[in-house]
Amino acid sequence: MNLQNYINLFEKNKNLIINDWLKNNKLKEILDLKNINENLFTQNYANYIFNYFLIIITKKEESNNCPSIDNLIKYFNMCGFNSEELFYVCSAFKRAIIKFTYDSKINSFELTDELSNFFDLNFSIVLSKYTKKIKNVEYKLKKSLSIVNKYIILSKTDKYGVITEVSQAFCDISGYSQNELVGKKHNIVKHPDTNIFIFKELWQTILSGKVWKGELKNRKKDGTAYWVYATIEPIFDKLGKIQGFYAIRQDITSKKEFEEQQNILIQQSKSAAMGEMISMIAHQWRQPLQAISILIQKLPLMKMIEGDIPDEIINQVVTDAGIQLDYMSKTIDDFRDFFKPNRKKQEVKVSELINKTIDFLAYMLKIDTIKLTKVIEVDSTLIVHKNEVVQVLINIIKNARDVMVDNDIKNRTIDIRCFNQNNHVIIEIEDNAGGIPENIISKIFEPYFSTKENKNGTGLGLYMSKTIIEQHSLGRISAFNSDKGAVFKIELPLNTGE
Repeated sequence: MNLQNYINLFEKNKNLIINDWLKNNKLKEILDLKNINENLFTQNYANYIFNYFLIIITKKEESNNCPSIDNLIKYFNMCGFNSEELFYVCSAFKRAIIKFTYDSKINSFELTDELSNFFDLNFSIVLSKYTKKIKNVEYKLKKSLSIVNKYIILSKTDKYGVITEVSQAFCDISGYSQNELVGKKHNIVKHPDTNIFIFKELWQTILSGKVWKGELKNRKKDGTAYWVYATIEPIFDKLGKIQGFYAIRQDITSKKEFEEQQNILIQQSKSAAMGEMISMIAHQWRQPLQAISILIQKLPLMKMIEGDIPDEIINQVVTDAGIQLDYMSKTIDDFRDFFKPNRKKQEVKVSELINKTIDFLAYMLKIDTIKLTKVIEVDSTLIVHKNEVVQVLINIIKNARDVMVDNDIKNRTIDIRCFNQNNHVIIEIEDNAGGIPENIISKIFEPYFSTKENKNGTGLGLYMSKTIIEQHSLGRISAFNSDKGAVFKIELPLNTGE
């Protein structure tokens, strides 16, 4: 079967085919919308399109080089046709040709198929000229629909939430077949853990004609859970009444599982940090408790020796004990503030971060004879979660202390340097404990990696430090060895905000 065998038949019935073409209701709507006179369109352009059709069939001209079509494209462009409207004009013509073959009782599947292929090829070229993007509209459309069906978790419901259409991707993630979903209410995948108020707010939003977006926990056919980020949009009829809803979802199960794991790690890290802080409080209190004990013992001893205790001695003991108790109270306040959650970032000087860290560790550094020096070249202001950054600094310094004590390092030193570089504040913490072994230095920020397995090391300290600096503070943390020991480098952007 060959189209060229029907050229004479098509040409003989040219007016009939064009009339059928222009009877298309949708085409009439487009011409009316663009204020195009049907007779003018027929005389000036419809005949040219038909002639173009015959010319291409006979291969007298290439479809890429037809002045008639170029003029038509210019005309459509002047009238403000979009690519969809242009495509419909072409499709309506194709349908008129195919209808003619049926009316002429040329019942040939091969001819219909050849006509379809002909239009797919040639009119896609016309459309690509017009849009400069489309190579083959029908092919692209089918491919897009296939991609949507396969990869987009899509559903359509009526206004009561009864499913009318679902994509294959929806079936794949839920474990249900299309037959099991269509006709059922959407709560077939509702997870019992989901708060009822979420669905109440969802329905209030979409029934008011607005778009709802949010995270939902769903349940598969086998009972297991999965998470999606859903966008649900109302479908309106011509009168503006809601007819149903479209819902597009993105699978965020991996994201939620990661967040859950992160929360577990954070809680474990906080518990470990809490234990260390309690140990620090005990160290901080030891000295004032000893001082108070000595003061209290002083009174009965003096009475036994002197036989009487002067008022000024009693007042002095009370004053000195009060000073020690105030110090202990301040210590508790400092540690309590440290564990308050920072919901918002705050402005803080670099010096304040360093000094607060040193205050927490002062007693530990003293009893372990560690000399700490700090050099702050520029006291810049940052916008960060203050307590979290202090937690990172404490963790790094305490790790350095542990290594120095374990390795019995003499003349222990920790140097803190702060300076600005490339719009960042750089904080470097260097010890003289000999450095990190090269075979593990690339692993120290991994979760649960620890060199303190025999000393109850959790392996979470540096991992959480990396999380705090890189995710919460939008900075960077790294480690390398110097000729003295390990150097931890923290980079915090000067313009960090909410």
